[in-house]
Formats: sequence, structure tokens, C-alpha cells
Amino acid sequence: MDKKTEFKPYIPASKVTPELTVTSIIIGVLLAVIFGAANAYLGLRVGMTVSASIPAAVIAMGVIRVIMKKNSILESNVVQTIGSAGESVAAGAIFTIPALFLWAADDSLGIEMPGILEITLIAMIGGLLGVFFMVPLRNALIVREHGVLPYPEGTACAEVLLAGEEGGSNASTVFAGMGFAALFKFIIDGIKAVPGEVSFRVKGYAGEIGTQIYPAVMSVGYICGFRISSYMFAGGVLSWLVLIPLIVMFGGDAVIYPGTDQSILQIFEAEGASGIWSNYIRYIGAGALAAGGIISLIKSLPLIIRTFKDALKGMGSGTGASNLRTEQDVSMKIVLASIAVLTLLIWLIPAVPVNLLGAIIIVVFGFFFATVSSRMVGLVGSSNNPVSGMAIATLLISTLILKATGMTGAAGMTAAISIGSIICIIAAISGDTSQDLKTGFLLGSTPKKQQIGEVIGVVASALAIGATLYLLNNAWGFGSEELAAPQATLMKMIVEGVMSAELPWGLVFVGAFIAVLVEVMGIPVLPFAIGVYLPVQLNACIMVGGIIRQIFEKMKKEENKKKEIINDGVLFCSGMIAGEGLVGILLAILAVAGVADVIDLTKMFQLPEAVLSIGSIVLFGIIILTLLKFTIWKKAKKDSN
Repeated sequence: MDKKTEFKPYIPASKVTPELTVTSIIIGVLLAVIFGAANAYLGLRVGMTVSASIPAAVIAMGVIRVIMKKNSILESNVVQTIGSAGESVAAGAIFTIPALFLWAADDSLGIEMPGILEITLIAMIGGLLGVFFMVPLRNALIVREHGVLPYPEGTACAEVLLAGEEGGSNASTVFAGMGFAALFKFIIDGIKAVPGEVSFRVKGYAGEIGTQIYPAVMSVGYICGFRISSYMFAGGVLSWLVLIPLIVMFGGDAVIYPGTDQSILQIFEAEGASGIWSNYIRYIGAGALAAGGIISLIKSLPLIIRTFKDALKGMGSGTGASNLRTEQDVSMKIVLASIAVLTLLIWLIPAVPVNLLGAIIIVVFGFFFATVSSRMVGLVGSSNNPVSGMAIATLLISTLILKATGMTGAAGMTAAISIGSIICIIAAISGDTSQDLKTGFLLGSTPKKQQIGEVIGVVASALAIGATLYLLNNAWGFGSEELAAPQATLMKMIVEGVMSAELPWGLVFVGAFIAVLVEVMGIPVLPFAIGVYLPVQLNACIMVGGIIRQIFEKMKKEENKKKEIINDGVLFCSGMIAGEGLVGILLAILAVAGVADVIDLTKMFQLPEAVLSIGSIVLFGIIILTLLKFTIWKKAKKDSN
């Protein structure tokens, strides 16, 4: 008897309950757009996105079970399936597409701004291919490998939905996080009552340390945990307290490429440590990120090859269509026809200037990376999925091929990014779809209805992502202090480096060898490399969240109580990320509309910098207290009652 027949889902195959309903579609689409926009903002800001599956599951449970009084766990599962697609489409898109905006801002290149329709089509093609590739892979990876591939986020979502009795309480925690973060974000960046960043410098030393005070950034640290946060912070310390002082100390009056005609000291005196970062450190960070992505991909190669072989074997040994509700997938005829149509679209879209053979090669590569992505998230979770490594490998290969075939300059660069975008989105959405199908497998959902839900979620979020990117770029600009867009900047540098060979390769190689050194020491290289690239103030704020999580982990409490406190924190922080992201989008609208200056208190009052810094620290303390209020103090109050 195989694993498939041994396993009994929560809702048996013989029982039919509501799943893909009008209610689940409407709520799911709303969550897909909300979490897609919020994660786009977060990813462009801090270089990381967070899984939307668990908060989407909690909100679904709260609305359907508590507010609407419906006892339908599978309906909640479909909401979560549709809603989480937005985060994955956003994650894939922001890794690459903003590079096109950065090039368009440079008049000398003659590259036009990508159209919203163009972005939507690229996102939709990548997302739909990711979903359709997972239809034949579901039986091979989710069903036959049950007990082998844990799919941690998918299993966690199933646990959240099964804890139905506490759905209302959990949902209120997410909504509370959204509300508080929205308020704090509006105070910091809306009316600008206090600065969003506090920095400290030592006289006579070029280094700089400090922290941002944003609730979403701190929440990233809490969700990622102490380990990942500390690696990022260590990377920031290396950049801002070691490399920047060394560059200033040894650079002195020298004018060093790729800086301007100013000397190192002149740049430092005019712009401080940030000036050295923008002119030099970001290239070192880019080298570390690129090397980190390639190292993670190389380390995964044996698993990648084995996974692809196993998946193809599993597909080959399928038993065909089944009458059981829990084994019904979307028809393979529809899947193959859809993949054929999407392949033709890749060929026909002007933004992806490849012939039909090139389009087929992209789809074949996409299927390979979809298989790899699904297996990887099954083993190590979505957070450790080497999507950036896959994107870097794709960009290097596609750029080299385009250059070899004579497609260079602006046309070659935009083509490489468009190809990379499709592959990146395929990898991101196939990983998310795998987790969702695992949740459905455990609960007893109908796979076909989940797959249709994924398609709906992809289409909804693809329609929204173009407008979101345009809005954010018009408000602040990609590559700015507000939206660093680290992955997209890295992809841009890689393509430019291959096409023109004008990068400051010395700095890039310094970063690459730092990454190699870190890997040899046994430290996860990607979070460290992101830390090298990003401002130390942002890393410090993430570190605060990681420290709070570590304190909770080390509490001397019963294991169940400790787990409940930590989970409440994850839900509250997920809500804070969504809340800040949404207000970030609102503030972008106000900035584009010209209303932002009207509510800016700094235009009315001129307070001393020391007073403003104290205000920032006090507000940061209040943000931390709200997290404690909905975790450890909430649990203490419940126990006393």
C-alpha cells in the first residue's frame, strides 16, 4: 500500500463541502491584491518578502468562520490559496522588472519605460506557467512524496486552519497589527512627526550606526528569527563600520572610479557615510549578492538534478485520472493547451524579442526551475528557496546568448531582463503553489479547485502589479533611499556588466570574495550579502525584531504556551507588514497627487535634531510595546482570567 492510500485527509474524499465559491473568490482576490502590493513595497524597500499564506489563512478563517458564521474549512483554504498568489507574483516581479525603470531614467540609453500592459503580461505569463507546471508535478511531489517533503509553510497553514476554534482571536491579532502599523507609518512618513531613522556617529571615525523605526522592518526580523537577522546585521556592520571607514581612511584625497570627479574625502564631507555607500559599497554588496546566489545554486545542484529526475519519474508513473474528489486535477489537455498559448505569447510580446524556438527554450527552462523550486520549498521552506540564484543564472545565460547572437545595447538588455522576469516569477509562484497544494492535501481540498484558485490569484495580482510599480516609482523612484530595490539593481548591474563590461569589477570581486569567505566559515551567505548591500540602519531595525523573537524563544514557559506566544507574534507582525505596506501605497498616491506636502509637519515646525531623535526612539519603544501587548502580555492576561 503506498503513501497516497495510507494518508487520510481531514475532510474525506467522499464528503463534499463549499470550496471555490463567490465568497472565497472575492475575499481571495482582495487579499491577493493587498498582499501583493504590500510585499512589492516591502521587497523594494528591504530586499525581502514574507510569506502571505499564514496571514491570508487566518483572515480567511476569521471572515468566513467568525463573521459569516460558516463552518467551511475548505472555503477558507481556497481564500488562502488565491490570496497568497499575490505575494509570490510580487516577489518575482520586483526582483527584475524595476531594472527597466532604472534604465528608462537614464536618457543616454534610449530605453522607454515599460508599459503597464507589458508588465501585466510578463507577470501573468510567468505566474500562469508556474501554476500549470505544478499540475502534473502535484502527484509526483505532493502526494507520492508525502512524509518525505514536509513543505513547512503549507503544513503550518493547515495547522492554522485546523485550529478553527481560535480563528476569531487569531484574525483579530492580524487586523490589530495592520491598524497599529498603519498609524505608526502615517505618523513617521505621512505627517512626518518624527524621522524614520536615527543615526549615531563618532567624531574622527567615518563609520555610522543607527536604526530605522518602521514596524514592518522590525517585523521582518521577528518573522525571520534571530539567526537570519544577525547575519544581515553582521553584513551591515562590515559595510558601515569596517569598509566605509577603511575607504575614507585610505582613499583620502584620491579620486577613485566609479565615484565622480570628487575625492573620497569630498564625497564623505558632502554626503557622509551614505555617499561612500552609494558610490562604492553598493557594488561590493552587489558582488556579494551575485556570488551568494551562484553559491546557493551550485550547492543545490545535486538536489536539483535528483529532484528533476524524481519528478519526471513520478509523472511517468502516474495512474491517470481518478474519480476521487481529492485526486482531481485540472485536465492535462487544458494544461498543455494553456502552456502552448503562453509559449506563443512569449514569442509575440515585443518586450521579449525571441523567436518561437527561443520561447520554447524559455518554457523548458521554466519547467526545470519550477520543479527545482517546488522541491526546494518542500525541503527547506519558501524563505530558503534560491530564486535569486536561479534568476542570476538565467540572466547570465540569456545575456551571453543575446550578446553572442548580436543583440546588444538597449534591446539586448531589456530582452534579458524580460526573460529573467518570466523565469523568476515561474520559480516564485511554483514554490507558493506547492505550499498551497500541500495545505489542501492535508485538509482534503479538491486540487482542481485550488489550481483554478491559483490562476485567479495570479491574474488578479498581475493586473495590480504594474500599477503598483508605476505608483511607487513615480512617488520615490527605484534605487532611492526609500526604495533601494536591491535585487533589481543587482540584476541591472549583471546585465550591464556582461553587455558593456563597464562595471567597477574590482569592487564587485571584493564583494564576491567576501561572500566566498563567509561561505567557507559556514555562515549562510545570502542574508549576510543582503546585509552588506543594505543600509546598516535598516539591518539594525531587523535585528531588533530578531532579538525580540529570540527572547520569546528562550522564555522559561511551557512549550505550548511559548509556541502560542511566538505564533501570535508572527500573526501580529504579518499584519504590521501588510498595514505599513498599504499605507506606503496610500502615501505614494498622496505624493503623486501633490498632497504629501500639505500634511508634512516639518514644513510647519523646525525642531532641533536632538529632540526629533528622542521622539523617534520613543515611538520605536511604543512600537515594540504593541508587539509585547499582543503576544506575551495577551497570553498573561488570558492565563489570569
